[in-house]
Amino acid sequence: MEIRITIFEDNKLVRDALQAILNGTPGMLCTGVFSDCNHWDADIKRSRPDVILMDIEMPGMSGIEATKAISSAYPDIKILIQTVFNDSERIFRALCAGASGYILKTDPPHKCIEAIHEVYNGGAPISSTVAKKILNFFSASNVILVTPEDTSFGLSDREKEILELMIEGHKYKPIADKLFISYETVRTHVKHIYKKLHVASRSEAIQKAKQHGLR
Repeated sequence: MEIRITIFEDNKLVRDALQAILNGTPGMLCTGVFSDCNHWDADIKRSRPDVILMDIEMPGMSGIEATKAISSAYPDIKILIQTVFNDSERIFRALCAGASGYILKTDPPHKCIEAIHEVYNGGAPISSTVAKKILNFFSASNVILVTPEDTSFGLSDREKEILELMIEGHKYKPIADKLFISYETVRTHVKHIYKKLHVASRSEAIQKAKQHGLR
């Protein structure tokens, strides 16, 4: 089964190079290439990606704004930020917006391919340079992570059941089939899960669930 990838990138040379690399890689298919995110919803409905390669700086809507909107509307789609920017604030804002990973355009092509595979399989790829920036950001900002007293986060039994299936890698349709409920009911439960866990994406929900033993 091929991984379907959509590219949002305003630089034509970069777009063309990425498209050629993806279509030349076994198991991958570039289904859409767009120079901006101003019509992101229509573009996604047309290209139906599993993974999105997202630039940050584009004309009109920024990649961070688009990431937040796409993560909310299509939580199953993995978004991999790919940019020349490696400053801590941009990285942190992108991840908070719902990005599942963050790599630099200066990384070699094989790193991009590896990151796509990793994010598609539920991982959160971040290059070593970016990881260091994130650690520096938390250190400089004196951010303290506190474990909440209620580690169940008020999840219902059904929500815990759905979260468990998400952790196992199931998408909405298989979850609906397993639990004998509708696709839309699953979407509604997932929205409630995100709200209760205070996360904005599937990868964040899974990570937080594992951190607090919600499985």
